Formats: sequence, structure tokens, C-alpha cells
Amino acid sequence: MGSITQFIADLGAGRSDKRLAAAENLAHLADGAQEAAVALVHAVADEDDEVREAVVAALEDLGPPKAAHVQELTPLVADANADVGYWAATLLGRLGEEAAPAIATLAAALAAPAPLVVRQRAAWALGNIGAAAASSKPALEAAAKQGDARLARLAHQAIEQISGK
Repeated sequence: MGSITQFIADLGAGRSDKRLAAAENLAHLADGAQEAAVALVHAVADEDDEVREAVVAALEDLGPPKAAHVQELTPLVADANADVGYWAATLLGRLGEEAAPAIATLAAALAAPAPLVVRQRAAWALGNIGAAAASSKPALEAAAKQGDARLARLAHQAIEQISGK
């Protein structure tokens, strides 16, 4: 087995077999692969289905990323690829209060034309950030009225979490 640094480099390799092996190795490391969080979020947009599946497996078991990754993950919430935005919001939400610097970006992602899955995950992430995300309540209230039942439920839950209820 190689090092995390090598796996991160291999995720960007030209050969899909190297990318796949790197993603699979990172998936086996579970939360030990935190250092690769940002690279994994980028790799979820891979053109190869097998690579994407292995990357998602690694992300599912990753747990919260390092707080130092907030700055790199935050702009990815608005990525053109919905999977990238979804996973960036997910990892920020896993960080809880430590993701407070991302509040404005997550609140902005609640509005269309952001993909619905990104809007839903942004609402969830803001709730996990908690009281520090109080400034996002108007955006959450607006999101709750957008017509999607799941988004409305997540937005209401986030408001309750932010309010400490």
C-alpha cells in the first residue's frame, strides 16, 4: 500500500486504472484518508464510472475532513458538477461549527439555479454548523418555500438546529 500523498497524486493520473486503485485504497483507509478529502471531492467528477463509484465509497466512509480544508471545500459547493457541490457541502456539514467560514457560500447555494441535491445538502450542512449559522435563517426560510418537500424538511430542521431547539 502506498502513501496518502501518492494516492492523492494518482487520483489525478491520466490512466483510469491508477485513479481507480487510488480511490479504492483511500476507501479502505476510511477516516484515515482525511488528508485526501479535497482531492476526493474533485475526483467525484471523474469521467470513469468505476472511479466515481470508488471515490463515493471513500467519501461515504471519510468522516469529517480536516478543518484546514474549509477554505478549499467552500468554493466547490458552487461547482458546475452537482456531485462535486454535493460532496463539498457534505464534508463541510460533517465539520459542524468548524465550517463557519463557509456559511455565506452554503446559504447562497440554497437558491436556484443550484442543483436540488446541492441545495438540500447545503441546508443540512447549515443545520450541522448550528448557532453560528444564524445569518442563514432567511435563506433557509426561502428554501423551505421552494416547493421541494425534502428541501423544506431539511431547511426547517436546520432552522431548529440553529435556534437550539
